[in-house]
This record gives sequence, C-alpha cells and structure tokens, in this order.
Amino acid sequence: MANQLASSAELLSYVRDVSLRDDEILRDLRELTSELPMGQAMQVMAEEGQFLALLVGLVGARNVLEIGTFTGYSTLCMARALPSDGQLITCDISDKWPGIAQEYWNKAGVSDRIDVRIGNATDTMAELATAGAAGTFDVVFIDADKANYRSYYDAAIELVRPGGLIVIDNTLFFGRVIDPSAQDPDSVAVRELNLFLRDDERVDISLLPVADGITLVRKRTS
Repeated sequence: MANQLASSAELLSYVRDVSLRDDEILRDLRELTSELPMGQAMQVMAEEGQFLALLVGLVGARNVLEIGTFTGYSTLCMARALPSDGQLITCDISDKWPGIAQEYWNKAGVSDRIDVRIGNATDTMAELATAGAAGTFDVVFIDADKANYRSYYDAAIELVRPGGLIVIDNTLFFGRVIDPSAQDPDSVAVRELNLFLRDDERVDISLLPVADGITLVRKRTS
C-alpha cells in the first residue's frame, strides 16, 4: 500500500505545471498579498483556490458563505465558479483587506456576486440564521481566527443545507495539532475541533493532508 508522498519543492512545482489553470488577475492578487505583513502565511495556495472553485462547481452551489476574507483570493476563486445569479457572502472583521480585494473582483467581473459583511463573523452568522437563511447555503468555507473555529462550525452546520459542504482550512495548523507542547488557544481549538468532527454523526468527513490541512464536511441528508 502506498503511503503519503513527501511534498518536495520540485514535486509541488510539477503539480502546478500540470494542473494549475492560472491567469493574470489571480497572479497579481497573489503577488500583492505576498508583499503584505503575514501575507504569504495567511493567503490560500493557488492550488487550494482552484480546488475550492472545483468544489463549488461539483455541488452546483448557488449560495456560498465564507468566514475570513483577507484579500479575497479564495473569494474570487469561488465567486467565479458560481452561476451569474449566484451569491457569495464573505465575512471579515475589518474592511481593510476586502477593500484591497475589490479591485480584483471588479477586474474579474464577479463583484455583483459578492456581498461583504464586516464585523464579528459569529454575529453575522447568527443574523443570517435569524433572517431565515438556515439550511440555505450550499458551501461554507471557514478560514478565519482558529480560536473560534468551533463556534464557526456550530453556526455553519445550521446554515448549510442537507447534502451541502463545509470546508475548513488549516486543520493541521502547521503540524501543531500533534505537538503536545502547543497549548496556545489556536492550536488547542483546531485540535479540539478535529476530534469533535471525527465523532459528529450529523456529517461525513475527510481530512486531506494537503496544504495546511483541509477538512471536507458533508452534512448528511438523513
């Protein structure tokens, strides 16, 4: 039985050469983001952005919710995969980063599909549920402050439709999940969420050991 391959720089370069479908808008946004403080650490990899777009298309999504906008790269990838009348609500604590993203969303012709909500994401998700959005989202992507991951997941499971998908980023968290000395709030929260997901019978899950760990969570239909 084959084991997980070690991902060398050369192998990752090969993956990009044979699978990444890139363009100038995406490259420019990645370049700009990489120059920001913590930009390289916080932005999703190009391959992950393309994977998110594929998932949006696979589930036939029309309504997407994103927790954590940053400079809007993943937002752009997913919005492009939506039909012209689809909607993506993206949540961020500050309007600074989505403000950078707007230029690139405009260039890509998808700004009309993107609704930015500024504020505490847990509050925004509660407001959506109160407004009747429970069970209406096809895809929820969680990539924000790790200490609140469980709160985001609890809200997401109510907002996503049966058969819908929750995608959670950074679920291996730089390898800290297996480091017993890593007791900071973020590491502990990711570790606890992973254990909770393993036993949550409302969903089917798969934790993919790619990038920084991506967990796919499908809400069961019965």
